Amino acid sequence: MTTTDTRAAAADLPIVRGRTETWRLFLPQTVIQTRRLLLRWWRDPLTLVQSLVFPALLLIVLNTVLGKQVSTFSGASALYGSVPMVALVGVMSGSLASAITLGRERDQGLLARLWVLPVHRASGLASRILAEGARILLCTTVLFAVGVLLGFRFEQGVLAGIALFGVPLLYGLGFATLVTAVAVFSAKAALVEAVSLGSSIMMFFSTGFVPLTAYPRWAQPIVAHQPMTYAIDAMRGLSLGGPVRTALLATVAWSVGAIVVFAVPAAVGYRRASRR
Repeated sequence: MTTTDTRAAAADLPIVRGRTETWRLFLPQTVIQTRRLLLRWWRDPLTLVQSLVFPALLLIVLNTVLGKQVSTFSGASALYGSVPMVALVGVMSGSLASAITLGRERDQGLLARLWVLPVHRASGLASRILAEGARILLCTTVLFAVGVLLGFRFEQGVLAGIALFGVPLLYGLGFATLVTAVAVFSAKAALVEAVSLGSSIMMFFSTGFVPLTAYPRWAQPIVAHQPMTYAIDAMRGLSLGGPVRTALLATVAWSVGAIVVFAVPAAVGYRRASRR
């Protein structure tokens, strides 16, 4: 293309007057990008399988294989531990799938193309937070519905049931912040896979898998004080009944702590990935 052709093409482009990165446009631009992410995740088989299909099948298998034994050992239905645990597994699996998608968008140059568009720069990261929240609530609703079909019940009333949905939401946002920071700073999927392995180990060493007293003595302090156990115990208390305050405060501390520690690295890494 010659210089004359370039100037002629540029003359046909619309003239943008004033600032394009304004807070007035931040909200509608964030909504548009959130919709884009949700549609992409919905059409991505990996995200659907890891967020919904695998956790639902895992819940059914756990209830079929271990449900009766755990119920007899603990004196209460095993579903009040396995349903919260699998809901958290779905939250974490979906966040890992989203991190892989984010890495693909970075490698394909999509983040860089979005960065140079006349949109507010903060809308990209804000849209991911909103999309994560929507995905977490959807996955939690689906897995609780499967749990209800198996016998899970909200024994503590409507308000406790609403609060029950807030636990995986807060936990999931903290975990998603950590995974996003890992994904934007690493060009390798190995680190994301390492986080996936760690989350699987957390599942097997939590009170949602078997009661705390079923673990060896050396493992009980580790199981009792890991973040997933606190979230499961809080959700068990909000559904079946029992102490909630300590477990809920610990879940808030773990989740907010993860957000505070990894939010700045995630934002800095997202900016760096968008300018590659």
